Amino acid sequence: MDYAHVFQSETTALWEDIVADIKAEYLSEDQRYPWIIGFSGRKDSTLVAQAVLEAVLSVPPSARTREVHVVSNDTLVESPMVIAHMSKVQQQIEDAAQNLGLPITVVTTKPEIEQTFWVLLVGRGYPSPNQSMRWCTDRLKIQPTSSYILNNVSKYGAAIVVLGVRKDESNSRRNSIDKFQNIANSNLTPHAELPGAFVYRPIVDIKLDDVWEILSEYPPPWGGTHKDLIQLYRDAGGGECPVILSKEEAPGCGTKSSRFGCWTCTVVEKDKSLQGFIDGGSHHFKALLDFRDWLKEIRNKPEYRQVERRNGRMQFDLLTGRHIPGPFTIQARKMILDRLLETEKEFGGQLISKEEIDIIESTWADELLQKRGQ
Repeated sequence: MDYAHVFQSETTALWEDIVADIKAEYLSEDQRYPWIIGFSGRKDSTLVAQAVLEAVLSVPPSARTREVHVVSNDTLVESPMVIAHMSKVQQQIEDAAQNLGLPITVVTTKPEIEQTFWVLLVGRGYPSPNQSMRWCTDRLKIQPTSSYILNNVSKYGAAIVVLGVRKDESNSRRNSIDKFQNIANSNLTPHAELPGAFVYRPIVDIKLDDVWEILSEYPPPWGGTHKDLIQLYRDAGGGECPVILSKEEAPGCGTKSSRFGCWTCTVVEKDKSLQGFIDGGSHHFKALLDFRDWLKEIRNKPEYRQVERRNGRMQFDLLTGRHIPGPFTIQARKMILDRLLETEKEFGGQLISKEEIDIIESTWADELLQKRGQ
């Protein structure tokens, strides 16, 4: 028996079923409601984007009335290799949509300038994130993309978020999906935290091997192949921070299984993706890794933290009575900024914008004036 042929036939049937299901869903219900694909450029969201484009292409042009938004999130501190790949694919999708006459819009959400990682950490002194204080996920990921979705809900009355989440990613992911699974005979479930938004998970039941088999067998409709994506995973050696739209999903970012994420991530113990890129020959990434490790190391050193919180009050743990230090001191913040700018030179690419530096320095000045006036 030709087992390779049988295996290929199973993959073909699975892929055709996925595209057919998405086509049926695209044509169902009220087509005024747009689809919003959460696109991170990683394997699962790439598979979903490819399946949606294939499905829309199979629909007669006169029936392509539902808008599709391919929405990515740039935290402004993304892993450089990952953000470069995502941006490249975004451009390819946008070009293909225009050339093929598809109702597809490609968008990148970013945090407000006052809410960027560097403005909060270096400007306002937020301690670098850890497992118990993960302020970055909400400010950098959830808020920007949620705002875009809610704007579409307001405009159209509802919006459908299309996500590449799968049950076999982890037990926590499976439990989260099962918790919100719609009892009714529908592929859509109400979003837990975004009123008027519904979630559609077209690849929820497929396995990891299926994802890689499909990506290997079927080239994307926007042109080229998935070789760069496959190589990206080989070089980084692993997982990713998924598209995150709610606090329920936030624990999936910054864990042992989430290696594609922000290069500044101090939640993980070790940044395996950056180390993987360095081992693969991208030696300039060592400057980023060294900075990230140093930032994690200095987080809890008393000499770098204020005694009071930003509100001027001291805080203690109710159970242990232990003093909880406040934000980084202004001296420590300046030290961090100086080292970041040195790292930027060593890395050879921009890590912080002039606009962020201006806001940071203005924040320091306002804080010093306020202290002098007390």
